[in-house]
Amino acid sequence: MSNNALVNIEEQMKVSYLDYAMSVIIGRALPEARDGMKPVQRRILYAMYREGLLPNKKYSKSAGVVGEVL
Repeated sequence: MSNNALVNIEEQMKVSYLDYAMSVIIGRALPEARDGMKPVQRRILYAMYREGLLPNKKYSKSAGVVGEVL
């Protein structure tokens, strides 16, 4: 016995895309209410902290941070 059901591909694409778009907006594009930062901004600051790139330290290139965040 088969559990296949016929669905309207156009309607299914609309629903699936809307679900995906909303998850991206909520998960990545909107800043947090607690600190006003987006998740990627928070990852960058945390990577800088772990590498010891603090305001009171000397200048350092950002290649390590970029590699850590990507």
